[in-house]
Amino acid sequence: MNPYKFLNRSSLNFKTTTHCHSFAPFSSISLQKTPQETLSQSPNIPTNPILPLTHNFLEESARSSQWHLIKQIVPNLTPSLISQTLQNLHETPQIVLDLLNHLHHGVIDAESRCLAIVIVARLPSPRPSLQLLKLAVGSGTTSVREIFEMLAISRDRLGVKSSIVFDYLVKSCCEMNRADEGFECFYMMKEKGVAPKIETCNELLSLFLKLNRTEAAWVLYAEMFRLRIKSSVYTFNIMINVLCKEGKLKKAKDFVGHMESLGVKPNVVTYNTIIHGYCSRGRVEGADGILNTMKRKKIQPDAYTYGSLIGGMCKQGRLEKASKIFEEMVQNGLLPSAVTYNTLIDGFCSKGNLEMSFAYKDEMLKKGIKPTVSTYNLLIHALFMEQRIDEAEGMMKEIQENGMAPDAITYNILINGYCRCGNVKKAFSLHDEMLTSGIWPTKVTYTSLIHVLSKKNRIKEANELFNKITSKGVLPDVIMFNALIDGYCSNGNVERAFELLKDMDRMKVLPDEVTFNTIMQGRCREGKVEEARELFDDMKRRGIKPDHVSFNTLISGYSRRGDIKDAFRVRDEMLNTGFNPTLLTYNALIQGLCKNQDGDHAEQLLKEMVSKGIRPDDSTYLSLIDGITKLDNPVENGNS
Repeated sequence: MNPYKFLNRSSLNFKTTTHCHSFAPFSSISLQKTPQETLSQSPNIPTNPILPLTHNFLEESARSSQWHLIKQIVPNLTPSLISQTLQNLHETPQIVLDLLNHLHHGVIDAESRCLAIVIVARLPSPRPSLQLLKLAVGSGTTSVREIFEMLAISRDRLGVKSSIVFDYLVKSCCEMNRADEGFECFYMMKEKGVAPKIETCNELLSLFLKLNRTEAAWVLYAEMFRLRIKSSVYTFNIMINVLCKEGKLKKAKDFVGHMESLGVKPNVVTYNTIIHGYCSRGRVEGADGILNTMKRKKIQPDAYTYGSLIGGMCKQGRLEKASKIFEEMVQNGLLPSAVTYNTLIDGFCSKGNLEMSFAYKDEMLKKGIKPTVSTYNLLIHALFMEQRIDEAEGMMKEIQENGMAPDAITYNILINGYCRCGNVKKAFSLHDEMLTSGIWPTKVTYTSLIHVLSKKNRIKEANELFNKITSKGVLPDVIMFNALIDGYCSNGNVERAFELLKDMDRMKVLPDEVTFNTIMQGRCREGKVEEARELFDDMKRRGIKPDHVSFNTLISGYSRRGDIKDAFRVRDEMLNTGFNPTLLTYNALIQGLCKNQDGDHAEQLLKEMVSKGIRPDDSTYLSLIDGITKLDNPVENGNS
C-alpha cells in the first residue's frame, strides 16, 4: 500500500516553525539559495520534515490537485524527481499541464520541460504545447536544435509515435517570427525521416511571404515537392502571392492552371490575390480581366475582390470605372465597408470633386455604415485645400457630435490647414489641444508650425521651436529641415541655412533636391550665382539628381545678372540630362536676352516655346515689352 495515498489537507499534522499559513510564491531570489536555506529563512513557507520528497508523493499530490503540498517542497525538487514524476503521469496530459503551472519556471530543467511538452502535445488543443515551446525557444538558454533533440529523446522514451510535437515546434518559431529557426526544424524533421504536415509548411511559407523573403519561400516549396508533401489550395495561394510580390503577374496567372492540373480548385482567395497583385502594380486592366475570368468560372467575387479593384481604379484616377465597379458590388448584394467608401471619397477628393465625396458620405449614413475618423480626415483636408474653412470646422463639430475623438492625423490636417491660411494663433491653439487630449504631436505637426512661423517672418520663433523639439529627442526629418532652411533663405539669412545643411550631415539626415534648390535660390537672390553653381555640383556629387527647379534656378540667376552665355550653357546641360525647358526656363532666358538688348533672339525663343505647346504668360510678354522699351530709349541704358 502506498503510505501517502490517504494524505489530504485535513489529515496532515503540520509541525511548523511559524504560525503563518499563507504561502507566498517563490521569488527568483529564493531559488538562488540552497533548499535548506530557503526553508529555514523564509517566514512565508512552513517547513515540515515529515513531508516526503519522492516522485510518488509528487505524483499523488498532482493527481489529487493538492497544490499546497507541492508548493512546500518546490525548493527541494530535483530534475530527476520531476522527470520521473512526469513519466509516471504521461497518460494524463492535463494533470501534467496543471503540474507545470504550479511549478516555478526555474525548478524545471530543459529536458524535463521537453518531456512535459511531448506529453501535453496529446491534448486536443495545440495552444498549451505552443505556449510551452515558445517559452523554451524564447528563454535564450537552449538552442532550437537542442530543443528538437530533447523532444526527440522524450518522444522515444515515452514510445510516442506521433510527430506532432515537431510540427508544433516549427509553428511556435513561426508565431515568434523566427523563420530561420523554423526552417532549421523543418530540415531536422527531414533528416529524421519525418514529413512535416502541410499546415506546418504553410505556416512557414506564410512567414517567408510576410517577411518578403520570397527566395526562401521557393527553396521551402522545392523541398516540399521533394518530400512529396501534397500542396493544399492554401499553399498555392501563398505561392501565387509570392509571385505577385515578385512582380511576376503572368506566372501567377499560369500558376492557377498548374494547380488546376493537379486537381486543386482555385477559390476566391486565389483570384483576389492576383487581382490585388495587378492593382498594386497599377495594372488595373489586367485586374479587370481576372474579375471576368472569375465570373466565367462561376466563382463569386466578394467584398475584397471589389475593394481591390475600386482601390486600383481610384489610384489611377479612373473614378468613373471605380464607381461602376462599386455599383456592381452593391447590385450583387455585397455591403461595402467604411474602407471601400473611404477609398472612393479619397479618390474624388484628390480630383477636387467634393460633391461626389460628400454624396458617398451621405450614402454611408443611409446604409447605416458609420463614417470613421479617416472619412472625416479626408473631407476636412479637401475642404482646407479649397479654403472652405467654415465647412471644415463644421466637420470637426460633426466628429465630436458623433462621439468620435479626433486623432493625430485630424489635428495635423487642421494645423496644416490653418498654417496654409496663415492663422498662426489657431494653429498653435490646436497644438495645445492635442497635448490636452493626450495626443503627442508628430514631426508633421511641428513642420507645419515651423513653416508658418517662417512665412510670417517669425524666423526666430521658428528656430526656437526647432531647438525645443530637438532637445526633447525629436529627430527632425528632411521636410522639417527644409521648412526651416526655406524660412532663413526667405528672410535673407542664407548663412544660417548653410549651417542647417551641416547640421543635417551631422545628424545623418540626408538632404534632397528641395534642400539644395532652396539654398541655391537664396544665393541667386544675393547675386552669388557662382556659389549657387557650387551647390549644384555638390548636389550631384552626393548622388542627388537635379530637377527642373535646380536648372531653372541657375538659368534665372545667370539671366538676371546678364550672363546670358552661362544661362544657355545650363540650358544645354538641362537638355542633355533629359529635361525639356519649361515656361520658367523660357521666361528666364527671354528676360536675360532682353536685358542684353538681344530682342531678335528673344523673339526666336518665343516662337520656339509656342511651337512646343508652351503658352507664354504675362511675365513673358512683360520681359519682351521691357526689352523693346529699352531699345527705343537708349539714353536710359547709358548709350547716349
